[in-house]
Amino acid sequence: MTETARQPDLHDESYYLASQWQLVWRKFRKHRLALLGMSILVIFYLVAIFADFFALHPYQERNADFALAPPQRIHFWDESGQFHFPPFIYGRQQSLDMRTLQRTYVEDTEVRYPLRFFARGYSYKLLGLLETDIHLIGVDGPVKFFPFGTDEFGRDLYSRNIFASRISLSIGFVGVLVSFVIGCLVGGISGYFGGTVDLIIQRLIEFIISIPTIPLWIALAAALPPHWTSVQVYFSITVVLATVGWTGLARTVRGKLLETREADFVMAARVSNVGDFHIIVRHLLPSFASYLIVSLTLGVPGMILGETALSFLGIGIRPPAVSWGVLLQDAQNIRSLAQSPWLFIPAVFVVVAVLCFNFVGDGLRDAADPYK
Repeated sequence: MTETARQPDLHDESYYLASQWQLVWRKFRKHRLALLGMSILVIFYLVAIFADFFALHPYQERNADFALAPPQRIHFWDESGQFHFPPFIYGRQQSLDMRTLQRTYVEDTEVRYPLRFFARGYSYKLLGLLETDIHLIGVDGPVKFFPFGTDEFGRDLYSRNIFASRISLSIGFVGVLVSFVIGCLVGGISGYFGGTVDLIIQRLIEFIISIPTIPLWIALAAALPPHWTSVQVYFSITVVLATVGWTGLARTVRGKLLETREADFVMAARVSNVGDFHIIVRHLLPSFASYLIVSLTLGVPGMILGETALSFLGIGIRPPAVSWGVLLQDAQNIRSLAQSPWLFIPAVFVVVAVLCFNFVGDGLRDAADPYK
């Protein structure tokens, strides 16, 4: 028997007094992968919220002397084998190959620069309110530290990945919330009223589903005016992703409402002259709220992948705004793979975030299933 299917302790009196959500949480805690995924996602979102605190440099700052510099190593032991804490980085020396015009970077082991926690760096406003220059980590000395390397303009990829997480992670939630509301309302109307209304809505859903998703996203995103600001493009891409993301949920909600619309509590609400919209929103949808939460969680990865794909193709989020998809635009050629593999680091964050959301969704699905 798997750990997600363990039977509850029937001798525990609190089990019989627990609410539905307390029972769901008890089962969810036994799903180790789900807990791991939730912990990683909490870290991701905290880093995204406090991006300036965790970043080392402004994400648009250019360092022409360090273009396409590889990631720097953090050292605890020096060349003589002596242990150092806090850790340190070595200085860098660079040279230019005049035949290939390729820069090479070599560590200068004669010069060490210790890393400091809660170090001072560039000034920023924490949460847009408190002005400070304190950062989680910094270098004690006149040297630049690039843990993830730099891009072709010498911009710090570590800081850019942190700021990119703000858009890539938030657009998933915002897009899913929009599609969630549309799916619940349209599916609720279709399942509750039935008849001609149901027929029209289902044919509309079938038409939308029959359109290939990526070409439809590309067509809608390409229709955005090129002079729009980053904020306008952000919300427009969110709407684009939500345009076709609600159809699966709408069909599921319709099926659930077809099962429950003749239930006793619905008939009692009708007798009490409660409005149809009120019955759908306040009575029918909450009756399977646990399933809706699972669907909400499992829908976020698709939105993140959609934004990444659009931005990677150059028709999603536009510079100077940064997302993981925008950062991956620099890795579209074989030269990047051969000479600058660190440009693919944003893909690692996309994969980890999608896996974590899927783990959390699987855990919630198992916890919300009354037959497990």
